Amino acid sequence: MKLIIDARYTRIGFHDGISRYTASLLTALHELIESQDSHLPRDFQLVMAIHDLRQLEMLPPLPYITICSPTSALEPLAALQLNRHNPDVVFSPMQTLGLGGLGRKFKLILTLHDLIYYSYPTPPSFLPLPVRLGWRVFHSTYAPQQYLLNSADAVATVSATTADLIRQHSLTHRCLVEIPNAPQPGSIVTEAQALAALSTRTKDLIYMGSFMPYKNVETLLRAMKFLPDYRLHLLSKISPHRKAELLPLAGSNVTFHNGVSDEEYRNWLGRAHALLTASKEEGYGLPVAEAQAAGCPVVLSDIPIFREIAPNAHFASTHNAWEFAQAIRGLSAPAVAQQAVRAGLKDSQRYSWQASALTLVETAMKLYQGQAEA
Repeated sequence: MKLIIDARYTRIGFHDGISRYTASLLTALHELIESQDSHLPRDFQLVMAIHDLRQLEMLPPLPYITICSPTSALEPLAALQLNRHNPDVVFSPMQTLGLGGLGRKFKLILTLHDLIYYSYPTPPSFLPLPVRLGWRVFHSTYAPQQYLLNSADAVATVSATTADLIRQHSLTHRCLVEIPNAPQPGSIVTEAQALAALSTRTKDLIYMGSFMPYKNVETLLRAMKFLPDYRLHLLSKISPHRKAELLPLAGSNVTFHNGVSDEEYRNWLGRAHALLTASKEEGYGLPVAEAQAAGCPVVLSDIPIFREIAPNAHFASTHNAWEFAQAIRGLSAPAVAQQAVRAGLKDSQRYSWQASALTLVETAMKLYQGQAEA
């Protein structure tokens, strides 16, 4: 079986959510291939589809092909370009490949990570203007989403929460499979290591994620008014325009880092008092799982997805800055911090990239073998 994974959403120089999801699945599959894992089919072939050779710097050393960029005018022809490479199954970490795989001669698995942009339709600013305009039109009704997902042979998503929303809105009648995110292997620590690190943790707080409106970073900034002896570090890249919007809410105990390396991020997870997020909606929430796996306590907005992936976390009402401040300060009690660390490790251990990679292979194999239910 020849599986092509659409890696065209891999960012150049740094990962965002979709980019890291793709690269992590590919890395896990590469490791399974190298170890000759018995769970893989004997005739298993894995190929990456990219659009820019610079993307290879962010991906494992696997065979690759080049086709059009997913944001180019040639995207409707993407499936025809893939046909030339004779895949049996193609997996895309997005749902828009070739506008539903027009003209494809292979089985297709598309991915829907979340339904956030129906509530918050503002597209990412880095997308070209025509794509941003199409984005808004696309999310004005569920019909385009239904068309794309029903054009596939199976649909993947990253959580039970999103799967439930997909069913609730009748977005597809295709087989629905969960292929969740997971902590990065290099960030996982033992309970002994995590508990020992508690004595060296500082009063630094960290946020990792975008600054899109649904991320609700404003609540975190307001919470810092009640925490003058703590410092919040906003680690992610931020546009000048968005930073100008947030600066009036940021006190002297807030630092904008505008991006950190993976190594720096791991170091922050190893010494911070807690990782915070006040998101209004999420498809999964990868920084939460990464923090818990690193033994870093988390304080989260009380929304369904966080109750799913981190049921033992400390929660606060989404828009209540005072509650966030109280939950953060509560972690200063040693017994509370120890319990948060133990519970967080337990939560994060339910997920692994290897397990997600094997679920993908299993789904692809069932489609390849012509089973009606993937």
